[in-house]
Amino acid sequence: MWQFEQSANIKFMCRLGKSASETLSALQLVYGDIALKKPADYDWFSLFKNGQETLEGDQHSGRPSTHRTEEMIEKVRHLIQ
Repeated sequence: MWQFEQSANIKFMCRLGKSASETLSALQLVYGDIALKKPADYDWFSLFKNGQETLEGDQHSGRPSTHRTEEMIEKVRHLIQ
């Protein structure tokens, strides 16, 4: 939840014309140890500066979520026998 809040604050600071480093300093002042780290702050700042409107991040590529069913278990068992 606090990450969503911080991304909203980053968007706000960007719209005010503040820099990414000013934004990071403000986040650290307000959130302390749970403030986003520099790479995350700069990534969000760049997205908002380039016109992103939503506060949610994009879907990430990588390993797809798994779905375990009896049918899939049987298929795998059949393959390994």
